[in-house]
Amino acid sequence: MEIFDCISAVARPLHDFGDAFMSDEATAAVGMSAGFAPGRGFYCRGRFGVLGEAPVSVVQAVQGFLGPHLVTTGWLAGRPVMPAEEAAACYAQALRTWGRDHVPGDVDVEHFNHLARQLIDEADTDALPLFAGWRAQPCPGDDPVGAAMQRIHVLREHRGACHLTAVRLCGLSGQEAMVINLGVEQATRYGWQDPHPVAATRIPRLQRAEQLTDEMQAQLYASLTDRQRTEFARLVNALTAP
Repeated sequence: MEIFDCISAVARPLHDFGDAFMSDEATAAVGMSAGFAPGRGFYCRGRFGVLGEAPVSVVQAVQGFLGPHLVTTGWLAGRPVMPAEEAAACYAQALRTWGRDHVPGDVDVEHFNHLARQLIDEADTDALPLFAGWRAQPCPGDDPVGAAMQRIHVLREHRGACHLTAVRLCGLSGQEAMVINLGVEQATRYGWQDPHPVAATRIPRLQRAEQLTDEMQAQLYASLTDRQRTEFARLVNALTAP
């Protein structure tokens, strides 16, 4: 499989499977059992905890696509519950638990882990701090299904970080990208207060940003052979099948 065909085949399944974890009530329940109040505290503190005890302005700059109010409220609400590194470890544990409940049992997770680990380990982390933070998060070797889910998340963070860079290179803000993708009403669910419609003339910029994101990820997937890319795409689709 060619590099860009592989990227096209896996980008959406990796994104959507990660979204399913993040929005699941079971994930929120893990946070509440750990002491987080209902809301975005566990999400923000857990997902962005790999950055360490960063100021909220730094967290906002790194992630880009969520509104400042959501990030500020969630990050600060989670701070008294546990340190950032501990929250990230708790979030990683929640990822692995969710994976054991949702990854189909007939998938060769060992082979997926081999290929995913190769991709992640050889990736260039320059300008991708959130991906770098998640790559550094320990991934246990005695839980192959949980490890597969954690690696899905790490790969999702790679594309997300590349996409934020591409969006800004194309002259769009994170808010504009979210409005184009989701519409004004849905963008408010992601923390953007009173977002405005984006002019139709700016929509092609997001299309170009998607192309740039693929180009930025090309080096990552070049570390696999054609055959390995075919196997990886097949395994990603099998792992994330509904």
